[in-house]
Amino acid sequence: MEDTRKGKSVSSAVQQRRERHKETLRSDLIAAARQLVQEEGYEGLTIRKLAKRVGYAPMSVYSYFADKQDILLALAQDRFEILARRIEENTADDPLEALRAVMAEYAAFGLGNPNEYRTVFMTEKTRPPAGMTFEELDANNPAMQALLGRVEACIAAGHLKGDPFAIATMLWSVGHGTISLLITFPFHAFGDREAYVKRMCDLALKGLSGQDVPPLSDNPGRSCRPNGT
Repeated sequence: MEDTRKGKSVSSAVQQRRERHKETLRSDLIAAARQLVQEEGYEGLTIRKLAKRVGYAPMSVYSYFADKQDILLALAQDRFEILARRIEENTADDPLEALRAVMAEYAAFGLGNPNEYRTVFMTEKTRPPAGMTFEELDANNPAMQALLGRVEACIAAGHLKGDPFAIATMLWSVGHGTISLLITFPFHAFGDREAYVKRMCDLALKGLSGQDVPPLSDNPGRSCRPNGT
C-alpha cells in the first residue's frame, strides 16, 4: 500500500510539473503575440510568425490556440487583467471619481497602445473560447467586473439608477467609441485628447444620471457577476 501511495504521489507531482510547464509556454506565446501586435499590428499576428518568435513548430502553437481568434481572445483577457490591476491601484473616496478613474485608465491604455488596442478590441469576435459562453466570458473579465463594481457603488450612493450591467456596458461603449475615433482619425480636431476623453466621460455620466436605466435584455446584468449575484 505504501508503494501505491508513493506511485500516486510521483504521478501527481509529474502532472503538476507538466501543467506548470504548459502554463509557462502559454504565457510565452501570449507575450510573443503581444510583441508582434505592437510591432506589426493585426496583419503581423500569424501562427507561423508566432511559432518562429518563440522557437516552436507551428503545430505546437495549435495545441494551445485553435486559430488566430483564440489568440486574440487570450490577448484580450491578458489586457483586461492588467487593466483591472491598474484600475484597482487608482481609487478614490468619491464613487463618481472612482468611476471616472476606470474610464481614464481604459483610455490611457488604448491611446498609449494604439496598435494593440486596434488589434485586440477592434477586431470581430465571433465566438468565445472553447468551453465558454459569452456570458461566462463577461463574468470572468476582471476589467468589466471592476467597472461593474464602481457602477454599483455609484448606484448605492444615489448618483446613478438602474441596471448596473446596462450602465457599465453603455459607459464602455462610450469609452470604446471615443478611443477608437482618436486612434483611427488622429487628424480630426479633437483638441487635447485627455481633455476630450474627460468631456465624453462627463457627458455619458450626466446623461445616464438623469434616467432609470433598464436592463439591456430579459436577463438582468447582475447575473454577469462571477458569483451570480
